[in-house]
This record gives sequence, C-alpha cells and structure tokens, in this order.
Amino acid sequence: MVSDRLNLAKGKMMQKCLVGNETIRMLKLGHPWVIADSYTKKWPKGTAGELITLVDGEQKHLATALYDPNDRIVARVLGKGSIKLTVDWFKTIFLRAKKLRQHAKLDDTTAFRWLNGEGDGLPGVTVDCYGDYLMLQLFTPAWDLHLQPLLAALQQVFQPIGIYRKLRPQETRALEAKKRNKEYSRIVSGSSASVPLQVTENGLNFLVDLREGLNTGLFPDQRRNRQELMQRVAGKRVLNLFAFTGAFSVAAAAAGAKKVTSVDVSAKYLEVARQNFAVNRLNSKRHEFIVSDVFAELGRMQSQQRRFDVILFDPPSFSTTSKSRFSTHGGTSKLVAATLPLLETGGLLIGSSNHQKVSMDDYMKELRRGALQAGDELKSIFTSGQPEDFPCSVSFPEGRYLKFVISVKQ
Repeated sequence: MVSDRLNLAKGKMMQKCLVGNETIRMLKLGHPWVIADSYTKKWPKGTAGELITLVDGEQKHLATALYDPNDRIVARVLGKGSIKLTVDWFKTIFLRAKKLRQHAKLDDTTAFRWLNGEGDGLPGVTVDCYGDYLMLQLFTPAWDLHLQPLLAALQQVFQPIGIYRKLRPQETRALEAKKRNKEYSRIVSGSSASVPLQVTENGLNFLVDLREGLNTGLFPDQRRNRQELMQRVAGKRVLNLFAFTGAFSVAAAAAGAKKVTSVDVSAKYLEVARQNFAVNRLNSKRHEFIVSDVFAELGRMQSQQRRFDVILFDPPSFSTTSKSRFSTHGGTSKLVAATLPLLETGGLLIGSSNHQKVSMDDYMKELRRGALQAGDELKSIFTSGQPEDFPCSVSFPEGRYLKFVISVKQ
C-alpha cells in the first residue's frame, strides 16, 4: 500500500495512490476515470472530494484526481500535473468551455449546455443554461467539498441570475420506479427562477421547472435532432411515443405536421405538453394527447387499424409502469415490432436512446431484430448523436451516449 504524501503549495498534502497496469494504460489513452479494482481497495482511507495523486509502481506521478471512495468510479482525473481547485482554476475550465460553444448553433436558443463534464475537462460535473439561470449537476457528491470556488467561478464567467444544484444519484432508475424523484434541486446562488420558466430552443418556446425531479422538462441534447425532425414532417401524421412534455410533438406541429398524436403514461407530463403547444400558439385541439402505457396503446391502435406517416420513440433507458416494464436492452426490438404495423410503407421510423451502455452498433441490432419480428425491412437514412454543446473526448467513448436513427419502412 502506498501511503506517502506529496507536498503541494501552501503546505497541503496529497495522498499518493498506486494504480495497476490496466489503469495506467487507460490514463495514457486519456481516459478520465479510475474504476475500483484490487489496487484501489488498498488505497489510504480518505474522504469524498479529497485530491489524490495517481502513481505507478515506481512512484512516478501520473495524474491528479478527485477521490470518491464510495463510488465505482473511485477517482476522476483532473489533469496530469499538480492541481489546486481555486476559483481561477475553475474559471479556466469554464472559459475554455464557453469558447468551444462558438461551434454550436445556438441561434434563437436559450436552453443548452455550457459544460459537459468529461468532455470539457471537469469529470462528474455538467452545467446547463436555462435562460438567465444555470443548472449545476453533480454526478458525485465529492464535488460538494469544492462547491464554493466552483460557484464563484460560474458567477464570474456566466453571470447568471441564479444557480441551482442537483445531485444525480447513481440508482436513477430505482428512484424513478419508486417515484422518489423530487427534491433533487436547490438554489445555491442568486435568486430563484419563476415556475414554470419559459426558455427557447430553435425559436420555439418550452416550459421548464428547475426545482424538482431528475429532469427539468426539456432535454437540450435533442435540440439538433428536433431540427432534423422538423424538416421531414410537413403534412404528415406523426405518432410520438414516450412523449414526455412534448418537445418533439411541438417541433412536429410547428413544422406543419397534419396531426401529432402524443402518448405517455404520465398525465402530468402531457398536461405540460399541452401548455407547450399553447405558448407556441399551436392549437392543441387539432392534435391528440393520450395518457396510456405505450405498449397497451400500440395494441389498441393496431386493432383500430390506425396508420401514421412518421412514428417517433425516445423512451427512457428504463421505466416501470403498473402494466409493463421497458428497458433499452431487448425492449427496443419489441417496440419496433409493435410500431411497424402502424407505419405506412415509405413512412419514417425515428428511434432514439440515451442509454450509455448501448453502442450505436448494438442499437442498430435492436432495430434489425424488431424489423425481422414484424416481417418488414428498415433502411436507415440518417444517424446522429448529441449536439456540439455536448462535446466528447475521443478518449472517452462513454460520453457518446445518444443514438438517433431515422429509418424508412420498405
């Protein structure tokens, strides 16, 4: 066990922690995570948020990392040199991220991501912009130890009216299933936002709530994909499954879809969807909102011989209702098989998943299985992921989580 200490500026001491050959290999490739293994089990005891120095068997300094002894990701790499988490250090990170956003297409958009964790050099932290407010999401409580300089840097670089802090739990799906998904957000700087708060994406208006739940009501990572949808739906009958608060439905209706049918198991979410139609001066009475389990509704629609020109599904990675369970693994193929009988020949099937552990290749296999089960042929014509404000290092494949595929039924 390595328990020596490294002398840093101002007399602060940093634990030295020995890593094995596999971790050394991943660090050399630029990967920002150290996963718990037999080496990390022998590390000195420490507290979440402590800075440690990673060393090889010859005591050579490899990197400085944020320690979280209670997490599977036991250390998150902050840089190769010695680091002090000061206001100026955080400002450097934020200014670099802000400059990178010049590559994002953010015209008529006030809801987007300023900082994308590992993709912007601050692993385990994201910062989303909602108008004049910021949502700071921490994927490890280790960052709370450094919250003061982090918030000060956010204020100086972005000058928001208020900053909310949200701790993203690791057992997200269990919390969702038990409906204990409130009280995640709290205001930590400045003034509170109005409820709901209206933001803009691609010139369309959406209502968000920064106070509660795992999500605000709008997923900014689908912004470019909603633009892609809008180019293809004029005059079409559109079915949006797992519609949530209707962002894709609003985009389709605003782009001239003949009729948009939105299905979600949550009446609360679909009520927000109706409100999103209203704030965009779209007549919700010309469209359809169905509160139902998706698979049950697909069965009813098939018995009614309903048909659509475009069918979209963007389900959560995992969900549980009183009638069914959905998981991206296996569930996507079942979903494809259930939707294809409702889709006109030549129609578009648009599938999306944010499941980090499912690659694009694996997702394509799910689409293939579903098409084979339905006895149809699908030809993909467009694939995409997250937009430019969600950058991802080429050394961090886990960051490329979003899959968006448009296929034609032949």
